[in-house]
Amino acid sequence: MSKLDGIIENVMIEAWAERFRRSPGQANALHESDSELVELPGDDERYLAVTVDTVHEEIAQGLYRDPGTMGWVCAVASLSDLAAVGATPLGLLVSVTLPDDADGALARGIADGVEQACREHGTYVLGGDTNTADSISLTGCAVGLVPRDGALERTGMSPGDSVFLSGRVGSGNALGMARMGGFPEDAFPEQSYRPTAELAFGELLRDHATACMDTSDGVCATLDQLMRLNGLGFNVDCDWSRLLAPEVLEFCDRTETPRWLMAAGPHGEFRLLFTVHASAIAGFMEAANHAGVAPVSLGTVQPKPAVTLSLTSGEAVDVDMARLRNLLQQTGGDMERYVSEFRRAGQEWGLE
Repeated sequence: MSKLDGIIENVMIEAWAERFRRSPGQANALHESDSELVELPGDDERYLAVTVDTVHEEIAQGLYRDPGTMGWVCAVASLSDLAAVGATPLGLLVSVTLPDDADGALARGIADGVEQACREHGTYVLGGDTNTADSISLTGCAVGLVPRDGALERTGMSPGDSVFLSGRVGSGNALGMARMGGFPEDAFPEQSYRPTAELAFGELLRDHATACMDTSDGVCATLDQLMRLNGLGFNVDCDWSRLLAPEVLEFCDRTETPRWLMAAGPHGEFRLLFTVHASAIAGFMEAANHAGVAPVSLGTVQPKPAVTLSLTSGEAVDVDMARLRNLLQQTGGDMERYVSEFRRAGQEWGLE
């Protein structure tokens, strides 16, 4: 059994993948990149990068209530997967499933959200499909191009590499906790959650990163997946005041929500989490400064295959992310139980 088998979602993906033939032109292995990388006939310099993502659970669970948010995230979720391999987008295909009795305002709101996200990211909707069913489901398929010698994957990091985030985090889990924790609507307004796909940052990383993955499933889950793929772990500097966005810190203080949940929860905000070899740090920081971006230092890669949280108290905690990542399936989608069990784990680990 591989380390990947410890996560229910990984096992599900592998069960599907084993039923399909593998394309001889596909450059990446299963799980090893955010987008699929495919050779282009007659082009020895670039890969086609293609990815697909569906937004359904977030809508069904009531995290997204604004049609504009639904459409925005549908576009960004796929575009972020392009960013995580360093690709430049060609465009987006969108499949929209709405209830039979949906009014025109819902469809227009979703469409406007998709279009606003595409404009923000300098790309276009190329086409798509429409369907009807009992509930809302939105799927985005993004396609792009990336130089073969610059394509980013999730594997390749080494002990001693520095770990960075492309920006501060926590807004996705703040919205999730605001919804699931029974807080008032204004505790963390939905309009505060407008994550972006960091395409320019991904292009910058082509020359510097040893591994890269987006944080769509939250920071700690991303670290855990990279740990399982590379057989190496992370020592994370948990200075939450530096890692979490200001509005997220304010939410935690106002609602007395533990800050660690903002990084460990499963609803991310599509930052890029990446590693850089020690010998390349100076060149990377110079390039980042020239590009006007401010990467956030997260910690270092360690030989021990564990996600170790180094707290400001001086304590260090190895977090069993399999326990948290498998929790949603194990609770059958019961969100009250899910939140309770999630926090129980944090209490056992001394995080709250």
